[in-house]
Amino acid sequence: MDDKLISKVPEGPLAEKWTKHKAAIKVVSPANKRKLEIIVVGTGLGGASAAASLGELGYNVKIFCISDSPRRAHSIAAQGGINAAKNYQNDNDSIYRLFYDTIKGGDYRSREANVYRLAEVSNLIIDQCVAQGVPFARDYGGLLDNRSFGGAQVSRTFYARGQTGQQLLLGAYASLNRQIAKGSVKSYPRHEMLDLVMIDGEAKGIIARNLETGEIERHGAHAVVLATGGYGNVFFLSTNAMNSNGSAAWQCYKKGAYFANPCFAQIHPTCIPVHGDQQSKLTLMSESLRNDGRIWVPKKMDDVMALRSGAKKASQIPEEDRDYYLERRYPAFGNLVPRDVASRAAKERCDAGYGVNGTGLAVFLDFSTAIKRLGKDVITARYGNLFQMYEKITAVNPYEEPMMIYPAIHYTMGGIWVDYNLQTTIPGLYAIGEANFSDHGGNRLGASALMQGLADGYFILPYTIGDYLSHKIQVPKTDTSHPAFDEAEKAVKEKINYFLNLKGTQPVDYYHKKLGHLMWEYVGMAREKAGLEKAIVEIKALKEEFLKNVYVPGENAEFNQELEKAIRLADYFEIGDLMARDALNREESCGGHFRVEMQTEEGETKRDDANFSYVSAWEYKADADPVLHKEELNFEFVKPSTRNYKD
Repeated sequence: MDDKLISKVPEGPLAEKWTKHKAAIKVVSPANKRKLEIIVVGTGLGGASAAASLGELGYNVKIFCISDSPRRAHSIAAQGGINAAKNYQNDNDSIYRLFYDTIKGGDYRSREANVYRLAEVSNLIIDQCVAQGVPFARDYGGLLDNRSFGGAQVSRTFYARGQTGQQLLLGAYASLNRQIAKGSVKSYPRHEMLDLVMIDGEAKGIIARNLETGEIERHGAHAVVLATGGYGNVFFLSTNAMNSNGSAAWQCYKKGAYFANPCFAQIHPTCIPVHGDQQSKLTLMSESLRNDGRIWVPKKMDDVMALRSGAKKASQIPEEDRDYYLERRYPAFGNLVPRDVASRAAKERCDAGYGVNGTGLAVFLDFSTAIKRLGKDVITARYGNLFQMYEKITAVNPYEEPMMIYPAIHYTMGGIWVDYNLQTTIPGLYAIGEANFSDHGGNRLGASALMQGLADGYFILPYTIGDYLSHKIQVPKTDTSHPAFDEAEKAVKEKINYFLNLKGTQPVDYYHKKLGHLMWEYVGMAREKAGLEKAIVEIKALKEEFLKNVYVPGENAEFNQELEKAIRLADYFEIGDLMARDALNREESCGGHFRVEMQTEEGETKRDDANFSYVSAWEYKADADPVLHKEELNFEFVKPSTRNYKD
């Protein structure tokens, strides 16, 4: 194993690793915590919960928010729920089953120890959130209710109607505000991290831009925590918030933090299809809808053409002429197969010519059966806000006609490489939530993103960061006049001035859309060698054109979103290149990474465990191609097998 890729996974039985690790790592006394400063970048569930927890412990915390309030973090858009293994349904769920489902759902491309720990602390998360007042749904007996989600045969997903992310974030936000009021956390809204500052090989601070004034600021600390989410907006059209971006993580990569599994991007199966050339984002319809919604396309091509022309409505097609293809292909799981499986199945039907909208890129998600069985009131109680949102966007009443859905970019399983302590290959730099790679392998199960963000923020990082900081209690506060800050600030200002002085002819979005098209076409749901090689060449050429001809209006000393977008897009070109390289290198299909050349006769993923059972960790080289390092995945407690959702 690479000398930098030391996972620090403890020895011993799986169920004892985390307990033994906590007992072995060092802690910082309350009086010494007051001497230490921590920067947290990002205010979603991971960042907000981490900052609140670290502030409660007594550390001096600075938290940076790209929006005007943590309440606008993208976590608020999560709809369906959060997983935990409490087994309230008495349906044989357990910590081990949650662990196993997560490992299997990720197609055996994640660390056993990290995933088991995630399952282990999941129950604590629910208790924490209930104590914060999160209004989870409850059953008739007053117990917290659960619903099923993709990739599982038990009901373990806790939910607050279709607003789970919002309610969880409000809970974390309240805890964060308490620490801000106490003075242990200082908040910096409308600030974006533009560079990481390192001194003597350790993370010692950041360069941030005040997005309202353009002022470039220096902030020092004893440790830096990245909680900045994923990089799905590389594709331009995605379900991510417009502000979500991978730039902060990318600057850390360019300073020496290895970037792991970049090609593992998740396609979500239940998004509202593209409806025009002027769209800037896509809208997610919660995976929870697949509990009661049935996915289908017509069996007859005549019906397909009638639907596309408007001569027929979906409700007019008789039951016997409907192909419930997920139920047909995967009888054991039906409509609740994992996201990658459902997405590829939808693509296969549409590629075969059975897409039901004008573009041929849509399938139906139908609730008529559930409404007949349960009644409209029950469906409204479960999904009313989601149905309302769908009707507002499409002008179609989903109580009367099926929703139209199609897969779209949603989540990135790749991210900054971290060890068991969530520390990157840069000492003092930590990455949590979607910003790291650690828990989901090749595919994330639904309702597990919220689980990971809160697990990292509330119950893992507050323990593990102490092991590093225990050696820093006599280290003085970081001097922001250090030459390393001078150098980083100079580089940031040069980048800003470059874009403002370029005065090209095309706006930023012109190039972002072109990049998004390349990524979706060649690095999207289906990838092949020739397409990936073409993507690498064309991304490079497009980047060169962008750097010569982009037009960024305005000045730095003002609120300038075009400047923000230009800086991020420069990073997106490089991220897209690395994604294509990683996908080209991984000559297998697993999870969300589907190589056309590597599939079974039935069109399922075909892993190559002999050659690719590893985490690909890429090292940045300024004037050369990135270097691949490998963390071998050793499965002691589960035996990798071909994923089977048929029986």
